[in-house]
Amino acid sequence: MSGAPAWTGGCQCGAVRFRVTGLERPSICYCRMCQKAFGNIAAPLVTVAGLTWTRGTPAHFESSRGVHRGFCSECGTPLTFEHYGGVGLAICAFDDASSIVPAYAVGTDAKLPWADDLPSLPGRPAQDATAADARLAKIVSRQHPDHDTETWPPSKPAP
Repeated sequence: MSGAPAWTGGCQCGAVRFRVTGLERPSICYCRMCQKAFGNIAAPLVTVAGLTWTRGTPAHFESSRGVHRGFCSECGTPLTFEHYGGVGLAICAFDDASSIVPAYAVGTDAKLPWADDLPSLPGRPAQDATAADARLAKIVSRQHPDHDTETWPPSKPAP
């Protein structure tokens, strides 16, 4: 299988990492259950093929009969939507999420009324916010990099 395309990703802390060989049906779900599971306005998911857990495995919560949602037990990152039709992975858990574009939306009846207005909000890059607020400059990220690493856990920053 050398040379076959593969996509990698994982949770925020790096305790759980995965590799997949196929992507199908990228979507975004606005249903209330996905909103709660992701703590967000929606859940961007892609059905995957050839899933291999390369570091750790997700913990699971049975959110409905026959539906299990996988998450990292270390950092809480939502990772999977598993059901009779296969396994969906959270698009933003991929190392290169920008290349996986949702092709359709589901659960639109629960879409929050302000969701379509988000692109029109004023914004600024994260580094601008940090420069404007000295308190933010003290924050040291422990987020795992967007690529596989040999070791986990990462070293903890000095207090």
